[in-house]
Amino acid sequence: MKAQIANDRFPGAVVLVARKGKVVYFETVGLRDPATGAPMTRDAIFRLYSMTKPFTSVAAMILVEEGKLLLADPVSKYFPEFASPQVALKETTDGKTTYRLVPADRPITIQDLLRHTSGFAYASNTLNDQVKAAYGTIGVDWRDVTPTEQIQRLAQAPLAHHPGTMWEYSLSTDVLGRVVEKVSGMTLGAFLTERLFGPLKMADTAFVVPREKVARLAQPFAIDKATGRPITLLDVTVVQKNDAGGAGTAGTTGDYARFVQMLANGGQLDGARLLGRATVSYMTSDHLGTIKPAIALLQPGYGFGLGFAVRKETGVNSVPGSAGEYNWGGAAGTGFWIDPKEALICVIMTQTVPGPAQRYDRALVRQLVYQAIID
Repeated sequence: MKAQIANDRFPGAVVLVARKGKVVYFETVGLRDPATGAPMTRDAIFRLYSMTKPFTSVAAMILVEEGKLLLADPVSKYFPEFASPQVALKETTDGKTTYRLVPADRPITIQDLLRHTSGFAYASNTLNDQVKAAYGTIGVDWRDVTPTEQIQRLAQAPLAHHPGTMWEYSLSTDVLGRVVEKVSGMTLGAFLTERLFGPLKMADTAFVVPREKVARLAQPFAIDKATGRPITLLDVTVVQKNDAGGAGTAGTTGDYARFVQMLANGGQLDGARLLGRATVSYMTSDHLGTIKPAIALLQPGYGFGLGFAVRKETGVNSVPGSAGEYNWGGAAGTGFWIDPKEALICVIMTQTVPGPAQRYDRALVRQLVYQAIID
């Protein structure tokens, strides 16, 4: 990590490793704020981006366990706007690419939202040009719309694939957050605070960082060394128009480790039980089977469960790990993994520009953690 900091990959980092429920490594390196020279601290607050998704996935499964939601439920049960989705199918004739709209083969389900097989997409990632254009024209980005507007606008755009046929990382978890709100009668932020963050004593995790904690925010470099462009990350000090289930939270390394340890323990931590053991096992199993990825985001040897990438084999991938390990990361340089076979968890936090270099950083940390196992 020090070498990466010396190469100006990011200003600072926090890494926490626990094995068999015991924290064995919790260290900081570098700076929390390169503008002021403030050193990194254990209680630094990081923008979590897509590491919000596991929170929302657990929230949905809490409602499933309470019998308020079925994974087979069509999303249109909660939002009729999605009752008759259309799919933009790509066709190539005489070297020319066109798109044809057809009715979806089947409804989008709650399970589709959890495993990203809904047909929704991210405009920045999708290879479906018609969906990309529609998202840009209609405006579905969570930062610019209210919850109601997001659903209404997303329902106007075609799907990139028939539901259940392709894996594509997407706005699915944002829609899942809307379902949680609809079923619970609470905002997503309020539900997470009451049912996750409160019971797990995650005191510094929220959608908005209050004024008294702003000084603890980890900051990126002002300029991306690779491109020369300014680095602009989400402003988590102001209230957004909606609580984005896929991207909106901020929190500390210690807080996130408590959430991760809860999962590693089969759904409970320090007497607080959020989910049943069987539910956690089900969530962290592969739910794709023969469903293929539409974009090159999943790593070799990995499938996807209900909110997490799931390692299907100990081999295949170029970094160490065990079959059954599950993980995810955030766009601004955060990541975690849980290895049930080794009773191991790891959380890594940095704040940097989104990009593929983060995968390299996490691979380095993973290699060093696994080589340290001596029993």
